Amino acid sequence: MAKLKLDLHDIYNKGYKIDAELNRIIQEAVEKKIRLVEIIPGKGSGALRKTVKRFLDQKHIRNLYHRLEVDSDNHGRFFVHFKF
Repeated sequence: MAKLKLDLHDIYNKGYKIDAELNRIIQEAVEKKIRLVEIIPGKGSGALRKTVKRFLDQKHIRNLYHRLEVDSDNHGRFFVHFKF
């Protein structure tokens, strides 16, 4: 199964780049019909995780994917599942 991966560690303090990268990875998954996207905001203080969660909870983004899962072994990682 094909999967896309986005690690946000390098751009954690650049808000405009975070949204752009999240948009890019979600759109790429939709266009290429990729079923799974792994997003790694990291653990840290939790601020970046909240930003990612807020982004993914937007109605127009939420309508694009099927299910959001937080890794049970590593809460600094999200899995976004698509159904095509």
